[in-house]
Amino acid sequence: STSPDTKRCARGSPVTQLLLPALMVLRESPFPNRLLSGLYSLGQYLLFPSYWAQQQRRCCRCCPLRALVTGPLLLLLLVLSVPSALLGLLLWLPLQAARRPFAYKHNMLSRHPEVWELPGTGKVFSFVSANVCLLPNGLARNSNLGQMKQRVARIGQRLTQGEASASFASPRSSQLDGEGEAGPGEISVPFPPDLDFMCLQEVFDQRAGARLCQLLSPFYEHIVYDVGAYGLQDCCTLKVFGSGLFLASRYPVLAAQYRCYPNGIREDALSAKGLLSVQVRRGHWLPALGLLDPWLVTEPCPPPAHAQIRCGAWPRGGPWGLWGEYQDPCRVGPRQDRPWAIGTYLPPLPTLLMAPRVPRRTLEQEEGRRTYLAGPILQDGRPDPSAAGSPWEGRRIDYILYREHPAPISLTTEVEKFSFITQLAGCSDHVAVGLQLLLNPAPQ
Repeated sequence: STSPDTKRCARGSPVTQLLLPALMVLRESPFPNRLLSGLYSLGQYLLFPSYWAQQQRRCCRCCPLRALVTGPLLLLLLVLSVPSALLGLLLWLPLQAARRPFAYKHNMLSRHPEVWELPGTGKVFSFVSANVCLLPNGLARNSNLGQMKQRVARIGQRLTQGEASASFASPRSSQLDGEGEAGPGEISVPFPPDLDFMCLQEVFDQRAGARLCQLLSPFYEHIVYDVGAYGLQDCCTLKVFGSGLFLASRYPVLAAQYRCYPNGIREDALSAKGLLSVQVRRGHWLPALGLLDPWLVTEPCPPPAHAQIRCGAWPRGGPWGLWGEYQDPCRVGPRQDRPWAIGTYLPPLPTLLMAPRVPRRTLEQEEGRRTYLAGPILQDGRPDPSAAGSPWEGRRIDYILYREHPAPISLTTEVEKFSFITQLAGCSDHVAVGLQLLLNPAPQ
């Protein structure tokens, strides 16, 4: 029978109860049964030789001698693998209709996050957003980032290094915010320990995503990965790469849903970039890894939305359309950031700073930022002329935004710390960002 709360939820009325336990469980496999999952894996195996040969040919373009020696062999392998690739494609494409657009991993850990119930005292939640550039080697070399297998191992190690190491934070206390007090921003080397939510972008390679899931699973009980609608499902054009979105959470995931953006062009045309919305227990509504679309998960009778967080990368001048709804801790106004904010995009350089502590010291100085950080641009992609003077902070394209939810339980939010994390130096062309957000029940 349908409860009164369910009926009210169907009519759009507020509901304060949590989801029933039956609705809290997400199955781990993207497929409803093992047969379909096995057929999908077989299709991928049949496609792999052709895919691998093509990526190796791309890598050969960077080395003429290697292209001369191995190019003919790779071309032969590519030709011989065409029949198996066609068979794999015949399996792979139709099965996308039965595939849920993400995989979910639940790890039973002995250590669980602290329960926070309202009303009561406030609690700090910590978030990190990092673009890890885990593309196939042939594409990652465009950013001077090859050797994906070795790089994903280093990334996994560095993402969890904060669990057992001290922080080498370097607050930019010499610069003051608009109120004349030291701002909450800092340039930090390691990722902070005890992160609640790890939000990653550009985990495009499925093997890299599975390996990263394995490396993070001892520290995060809930992981959503391999996100995206492949083939012709939910998108206007053929997609051979997923969205690249990856979420690791210490809190139980109640519901997750993905939406593909239909307007990918140029280098984005073959990837299913989109929005992953995730709802977690303890009443916190976290649409993670979102881009410009303010779409939310629609689940039967969702619990009250206490706070909303948006994490992601906006390459074209910032998250236009969201600033009216969401708060950006680093932003003062249009094309104006706080004095402690710095850029997060490192253009491809042959001598990119490799040791994490080196870029931290370099980026603290304006000369270093001018040398190693890409310059700001406008929404249409043209260089921003207003950023030519001093101080010069670089292009900030990685964001963590937050929004309070006024009903049915109001909260006040306070930014305790915002970090620019250099721990992925040499592994990515982005500077990761972190946010520690204090949530307090609003006074009645």
